[in-house]
Amino acid sequence: MNPLLCLDSLPLFDQIRPEHVAPALDTLLAQAEAALSRVTAPEFPAQWQAIAATLDVATEGLGRSWGAVSHLNSVADSPELRAAYNAALPRVTEFWTRLGADERLYAKYKAIDVSTLNAEQRQAHRNAIRNFVLGGAELQGAARTRFAAIQERQAELGQKFSENTLDATDAFAYYASAEEMAGVPADVQQAAQTAALADGHAAQYKLSLKMPCYLPVMQFAHSSALRATLYRAYVTRCSEQADEAMRKFDNTDIVREILALRNEEARLLGYANFGQLSVVPKMADSPETVVRFLRDLAQKARPFAEKDLADLRTFAQDHLGLQDPQPWDWSYIGEKLKEARYAFSEQEVKQYFTAPKVLAGLFKIVETLFDVQIRADSAPVWNSGVSFYRIERNAQLVGQFYLDPTARTGKRGGAWMDDVRARWLRPDNGQLQTPVAHLVCNFADGVDGKPALLTHDDVTTLFHEFGHGLHHLLTQVNERDVSGISGVEWDAVELPSQFMENFCWEAKVLQHLTAHVDTGAPLPAALFDKMIAAKNFQSGLQTLRQIEFALFDMLLHTEHDPVQDFMPLLRQVREEVAVLQAPAWSRTAHTFSHIFAGGYAAGYYSYKWAEVLSADVYAAFEESASEDGSASVETGTRYRKSVLEVGGSRSAMESFKEFRGREPQLDALLRHQGMS
Repeated sequence: MNPLLCLDSLPLFDQIRPEHVAPALDTLLAQAEAALSRVTAPEFPAQWQAIAATLDVATEGLGRSWGAVSHLNSVADSPELRAAYNAALPRVTEFWTRLGADERLYAKYKAIDVSTLNAEQRQAHRNAIRNFVLGGAELQGAARTRFAAIQERQAELGQKFSENTLDATDAFAYYASAEEMAGVPADVQQAAQTAALADGHAAQYKLSLKMPCYLPVMQFAHSSALRATLYRAYVTRCSEQADEAMRKFDNTDIVREILALRNEEARLLGYANFGQLSVVPKMADSPETVVRFLRDLAQKARPFAEKDLADLRTFAQDHLGLQDPQPWDWSYIGEKLKEARYAFSEQEVKQYFTAPKVLAGLFKIVETLFDVQIRADSAPVWNSGVSFYRIERNAQLVGQFYLDPTARTGKRGGAWMDDVRARWLRPDNGQLQTPVAHLVCNFADGVDGKPALLTHDDVTTLFHEFGHGLHHLLTQVNERDVSGISGVEWDAVELPSQFMENFCWEAKVLQHLTAHVDTGAPLPAALFDKMIAAKNFQSGLQTLRQIEFALFDMLLHTEHDPVQDFMPLLRQVREEVAVLQAPAWSRTAHTFSHIFAGGYAAGYYSYKWAEVLSADVYAAFEESASEDGSASVETGTRYRKSVLEVGGSRSAMESFKEFRGREPQLDALLRHQGMS
């Protein structure tokens, strides 16, 4: 039995092996090819349900199995799985590219009588016609062949970019002395000492570039030399500036080729650049609109960022004896200033956020606001640290999700939500398929038998990804291609995730999220008040940093000549936007996975764009909160029905206006970030 062919159940993650990949794809691709041949035959009816029952059923099975392989490649990488994945990737990419450009299928969709479709199907049909055009269905001859070759090569390059980033991160190790570790939090020291001992380095501490280790060292280590060592290794990953042994992971040529291919793809489809192509299915109407939005926001944030930097410089000189702070000093200075100004540290707060308590509190909020129940469930998993849950309403299954919270070797960094399957009233058997999602983070694990401790940023990240999960899981749309997150404009898809982050700053919520790791006491009101006072600490600098990434991304895909080196553009953007300059040898673009391996090309602005929407949505909850600060269940119900349940079945603007009664405004975002 091949577990990748068992499509009538949840994925058999505990049974999938690299040797299953090729034979499963042989079967699934053959089935999909046969289905495509059937529906494109002249005698096959141009009817939505008929096409769905034949072709969509076959391609959905292919997508689910390949999705399981791709997921394992991200969270449980091994040389054998990587080889199997890379061998299969060209075959899968070739099929999807050819399917999206099949002129016979395109003609069949155009022949469908739209008056026979319901509202969800009409939206899915509009998207399908648009996607055929963007997929090259109207190209002919050599242009068509070249377009397909570009898609296959981009898939290979994106995978190699991702592999290099993972491998460069995993390959770095620095064994620090006890003296060097002064100031580093005890739990981080314990984990580093255990890791060093496992490598045969007694009385030392193994430091890595993974966030649960790297960030606390940058924030708390007293040794500027230690911080410099890690900083340089981190910001030169995958570049020619890395140490000689690490240059085999250099992504420079990969980035250049990706940019050239994207530019060529856009021109084949009749666009001047990839930025123009990218915004076609988004809310923003042009790259120029995006650039204006970013520069306008940068102008508003700049005075606050300049004040943030002035405060840091003054504090560094007056209290830390740092007359000329270096790039690796700023996180440390910032943490020390926050401790001095607000009389608390991230480590003090962290003791109250144990992973089990945070998760229980998150579930309570979701259950209360959205009228659901979350229960532990069982399913095959890929790692013992993974848990599985079900969401119900009135004892009826709504959706299910996997939670994989912990960083480990072989798991790519960052945090993300991905779908396992979508809600779908299946056309082959008339059964309602409920949605399933992956929620993945990279938090530190517990040590010495104690539960994992999360920073407040970790908690915010968990809420963010859970917001994506709710968007996918609470949908009530029955048409697969527009249910959940499917069909949602990419620059609006962050609305539900960023919306959920706001709850991490509510006193009532934190009472349910916190229990001190030793005493069990909830977060004290005095400590919460300090956190609130510090909430917008350095928000100007943080805003400019996000704008720097977003503007670089959009200009890279509009004004940049792919033949030229891209680093001068990054320096130009930094000079325009940043008040805190990176060193000339910094190469953050070389690990910018969002745009080179993660679907955000010419779309990284989406985070800030959607933040305007999410802040405005949350303002409705602030306006309707009860006297004790509790969120309004009635407002939660309206939000669920107006935004979460409708998914991509209509435009994001329509959903926003139904909920808010007007178009979005910037005011709430600026107010929430202390820049009004």
